[in-house]
Amino acid sequence: MDGQLIAFTGIAAGMVAMPGADFTVVVRNALVSRRAGIACALGIAGGLLVHTVLVAAGVATVLVAVPPLFRALQLLGGAYVLYLGGRTLSSLRQPQGGDTDSGTPSAAHPLRQGFMTNALNPKASLTFLSLLPQFVPAGSAALPRTLLLALIVIGLTLVWFPTVALLVDRLGRWLRRPRAAMALRSATGAALTVLGTALLLEPLLA
Repeated sequence: MDGQLIAFTGIAAGMVAMPGADFTVVVRNALVSRRAGIACALGIAGGLLVHTVLVAAGVATVLVAVPPLFRALQLLGGAYVLYLGGRTLSSLRQPQGGDTDSGTPSAAHPLRQGFMTNALNPKASLTFLSLLPQFVPAGSAALPRTLLLALIVIGLTLVWFPTVALLVDRLGRWLRRPRAAMALRSATGAALTVLGTALLLEPLLA
């Protein structure tokens, strides 16, 4: 592995581990079950695949060139994160496990939540677009190198977020106690609501 790849891996690991909407939605689902948390993590990786394709196809460049389109995607992403926050907070009025959007035995909902949370964030595509070219050596083929860098990010995601889900599940006996569960669900719901509101306000105030 060359020096640029080592440097990129370190930067990418920090970006993946940084708390945000992806982290919060994984914790939210891992509180339901290990399966839900891991399914959500896989959904996030699927969202990153979308951004990889967008960058490779040059669509991310179009987002930069057409601000109204970028703002529309920001609003859509913010609205979805805000919706998840509202669902989580509204579940506090139901018996524990009554959040039908995340408590279903099927992995479809957590998988979809992870995918939508990541895929609807246009900033991820712009991050790929701005960061990845800096680690493409001069004179080398851009597309293969860019895809390799994107795969590193996806690989880190497939390690980090399932690990988060497993840790939350491991602490599940304590975290699912009524008071602890209520506090954590309140915290994750509030975090998603704040993140969604920030995503909505940013394009409106720009």
